Amino acid sequence: MLRYLSGRFTGMVIVMLIVAVLVFFITRLAPGDPAAIMLGDQATVADIAKLRAQYGFDKPMLVQFGFWLKELAQGNLGQSIFLQMPVTEALASRAEPTFFLTIFAVALACLIGIPCGIVSAVWRGRVVDQVFTGIAMLGASIPSFWFGLILMQIFAVKMGWFPVAGYGDPGAPLWDRLHHLLLPAVVLGVLNSALIIRFTRASMLDVLSDDYVRTARAKGLNERRVILRHALRNALIPVVTVIGLTAALMIGGAVVTETVFGLPGVGNLVVSAVQRRDYPVIQGALLAIAVIYVLINLAIDLLYTLIDPRVRY
Repeated sequence: MLRYLSGRFTGMVIVMLIVAVLVFFITRLAPGDPAAIMLGDQATVADIAKLRAQYGFDKPMLVQFGFWLKELAQGNLGQSIFLQMPVTEALASRAEPTFFLTIFAVALACLIGIPCGIVSAVWRGRVVDQVFTGIAMLGASIPSFWFGLILMQIFAVKMGWFPVAGYGDPGAPLWDRLHHLLLPAVVLGVLNSALIIRFTRASMLDVLSDDYVRTARAKGLNERRVILRHALRNALIPVVTVIGLTAALMIGGAVVTETVFGLPGVGNLVVSAVQRRDYPVIQGALLAIAVIYVLINLAIDLLYTLIDPRVRY
């Protein structure tokens, strides 16, 4: 296990270096000058040049990259150009809405996707299977921004059950702030449950035709026990994989949902940073999302050993 973990961590370092290179240079390819955007239309060429020199944008690209890597090795993601604060503090101040939104959405996606996938596989070819398969295809096809606007119009504007946008006042109780996340979580959870339904159904269909399931039924075991204890447990590895990948993708994909519902999360921070060409924030946010992604992948691999004792590293 130690050898496996050391190999994985080495691979993670290499992956993060590649991500750092791509994030830095692709960010710099975007049109627009952050110094010119910050100073506005009335700024002179001399003012823009002075500000560029202050932030080191006048230096060669490789020099800027080397300086950023040096700071990164010390755990420093840089200083936001527009927010005038460390990137780590900016991300930390926006992390709570994105964290709870992802947790709620993943939980809802699992509560919808796994039972629907199991029922669809057990009653394969019947009406319920066709209904759940159609729902999965529909969920994979609906744009999240459109679905969010529809739910907002119905449940927030017309019925008034939920706030239209925002995350509540900073001093408000936690439940009041979480109340603002219910509609966005429904949007992400329902749409992402489509993939879980399809994977759960396919994995269960593979397992239900195995010999040990027929043997369990031949022994007279209760059908519910056969499905949940024997079949589902052996079908969980692909399902857990897709759940982990879905959670990682939700963190990056929350940009649209947070923008629609006006949530002050990491996704909204990234959108604002892109509009203002705030390079340090863009680089730091994308790098943090990449770190979370590889850590979730590692956690999934380690979870395999708990789900299936036959898996060894």
